[in-house]
Amino acid sequence: MLNKRVFVMAVLACAVFAGAQTSKPQPADTIIRNARIYTVNQKQPWAEAIAISGEKIIAVGSADQVAVHQGAKTKIIDAGGRLMLPGFEDCHIHFMEGSLGLTHVDLNGSKTVAEIQRRVKAYADSHPQEPWITGMGWTYPTFGAAAVPDKKIIDAVVPDRPVFLVAFDGHSSWANSKALQMAGITRETADPPNGKILRDAQGDAIGALQESAGDLVSSKMPKPTAEQRLAALRLGIHEANKVGLTRVHSAGGDFEWLHLYDQLRQNNQLTLRFYVAYFLDPPELTTDAIEKIEQARKKYKDDWISGGVVKTMLDGVVEAHTAAMFQPYSDDPSQTGKLFWDPEKYGKAITELDRRGLQIFTHAIGDKAVRTALDAYQQAATTNHTSDARPRIEHIETISAQDIPRFGKLGVIASFQPLHAYPDEDTLDIWARNVGPERATRAWVWHSIEASGGKLAFGSDWPVVTLNPWKGVQNALTRKTEEGTPATGFVPQERVSLEDTIRAYTLGAAYAGRRDQFEGSLEPGKLADLIIVSQDLFKIPGDQTGKTEVLLTMVGGKAVYQSPQWPASAGETK
Repeated sequence: MLNKRVFVMAVLACAVFAGAQTSKPQPADTIIRNARIYTVNQKQPWAEAIAISGEKIIAVGSADQVAVHQGAKTKIIDAGGRLMLPGFEDCHIHFMEGSLGLTHVDLNGSKTVAEIQRRVKAYADSHPQEPWITGMGWTYPTFGAAAVPDKKIIDAVVPDRPVFLVAFDGHSSWANSKALQMAGITRETADPPNGKILRDAQGDAIGALQESAGDLVSSKMPKPTAEQRLAALRLGIHEANKVGLTRVHSAGGDFEWLHLYDQLRQNNQLTLRFYVAYFLDPPELTTDAIEKIEQARKKYKDDWISGGVVKTMLDGVVEAHTAAMFQPYSDDPSQTGKLFWDPEKYGKAITELDRRGLQIFTHAIGDKAVRTALDAYQQAATTNHTSDARPRIEHIETISAQDIPRFGKLGVIASFQPLHAYPDEDTLDIWARNVGPERATRAWVWHSIEASGGKLAFGSDWPVVTLNPWKGVQNALTRKTEEGTPATGFVPQERVSLEDTIRAYTLGAAYAGRRDQFEGSLEPGKLADLIIVSQDLFKIPGDQTGKTEVLLTMVGGKAVYQSPQWPASAGETK
């Protein structure tokens, strides 16, 4: 009996061995080799080749390790020694608004009133059929110490059509006389909740509108048609792929148009992945809002479009004195900002959303707003006994020292936009002046939160700043302007390393979107979302990273963008 058992086991062993000898590695659709691959996988940080089958990665390693996956139909791409990274994710974006803005007046980079007037007039002259002139990108320092625009500036160049221009941060707006008239704003018009109409000594609106007061005007503007929106989205998606983005996290303004994103997907025109938040407008969580959120979570839940996330806002911005602070603003002690939510109602809403397993993004810029969000998240976890919920706080421009370690302790993700801390005139002359020197030492505390155990996720807040993440990478490394000022950097102790910056735009972002098991690093089993860039970030000074260009972007193993320079720097060998 024993000998028979030994014989059977030997036969089985031979069969297993023979099977192992005859089984072949899975053939790849595409192999990219001769690359410097930074995988963002701590177990295997560097590689030189990658194999892709369908939408997923099947092998990452040396040329020889990956070559075994080459089949008769495998497409071979030679990367020419270029740096490959996981596709970048933008953790905070307003994609529909940004896409539509690509076809409107662009005021980004305008430094003077005369330059704004020139751009507005040029657009108006070249678009004589447009009933409204709209745009975005003006900054507060353009208007001197007051930091407030006046309707007369635009009346001087476009008096006959309504003009509505949104500030770079999206929290203030500027209307000419015609736009104010069309909105019916008079001396008797009351300030809306969470908004303010700035007025002259006689009580007349001067054209500057803070926070929700801008809605009084924008609600009168003609709404883009579905076809106009689809055309804008195609343009925006192309621009995103061009700069290396493979997924974006919408923080408002896209939920209402999920059907249009789905239409693009059905027509095979979606080459960018979307995680889309429902914007929960204060002052309370309603049954209707819950129903809409739950419907979206059930309908949109795949690799391309997903819901199950809620965005809300606790306060405004520092420049307009609407960010909620514990202590008065340094330049105006009569103001401390205010919370947009009643803290008790906010806490109850957060607890209910957390109970339902929904992820939460909270806009909180002032130190009081940041603590209010942390307190609510802590209470929700205690009440619901939840773990790994990954709630997020967006922006976190200034913070009390005692709240910094709470991100790590509570598992709250710090979602930052590195270019918000760009030390230009707005940051140094207005933001820093308003918060005062003591609070300014805790400006955008990337390093401090990470060093105390918190997780970082980076994005842009487009159209507030450029969609291009490479400018953000440079500012995360240097905290200096492109001209190299301040010489020592703005709050330089809060800079982060290149490795940590890349992680915040890739695996950290995927973690912040609850998708780190599927994307964010280059390793077998994950989606083949990757980019090849023009320069090796690990071999150049930090102040040169902003010049990076993307040569190739792949989403799901398919090339969705190729630079005109790509064939000259690398090429297909088969």
